Amino acid sequence: MNSLEKIFAEKLLKVKAIKLQPDNPFTWASGWKSPFYCDNRKTLSYPDLRTFVKTELSRLILENFQDVDAIAGVATGAIPQGALVADTLAKPFVYVRSKPKDHGLENLIEGELKPGMKVVVVEDLISTGGSSLKAVEAIRNNGCEVIGMVASYTYGFPVAEKAFKEAKVQLLTLTNYEAVLDVALEIGYITNDQVPVLDEWRRDPAHWMA
Repeated sequence: MNSLEKIFAEKLLKVKAIKLQPDNPFTWASGWKSPFYCDNRKTLSYPDLRTFVKTELSRLILENFQDVDAIAGVATGAIPQGALVADTLAKPFVYVRSKPKDHGLENLIEGELKPGMKVVVVEDLISTGGSSLKAVEAIRNNGCEVIGMVASYTYGFPVAEKAFKEAKVQLLTLTNYEAVLDVALEIGYITNDQVPVLDEWRRDPAHWMA
């Protein structure tokens, strides 16, 4: 585990962007019960943290996807991060809707992508990977090549790892479940007794019962 993963995990915990509640689970929009909740959008309210995210996502792209032509954010959570990264790298920016707009031009991709462009997708969080990979599909259908995806955080669910592998998309993140758990234990945010519950949930979140 590298230092960046733990540094960013600590920053997220400090601003309460991550909440671990094994004894009082959350209900996600999908209906899943979860002892874990990550709200990366909170980072936008803290200028220093916002700059950290922008800088580190940009660095990941520069180090791993040097031939990028454009940046695409996934609506709605990753639009601000994507725009900040595109501005830092001086690259064109677009964002991808979850479904076409129901009026006007009925766009699925907002902004301009030219066929043949090499695109890096920016996400704020990866859970199952479904919405992220729909954005990848939309970009590919537009005649462009997705050369990678960067995100602030991933739960590392097996279903997501399988989906990204099948879609042939390289995913790089600033931090992940393991780093958050390690830091949460180090600072006393959770206890060792609560770890088995969290690990059981992560193995099969769709069927986990609180």
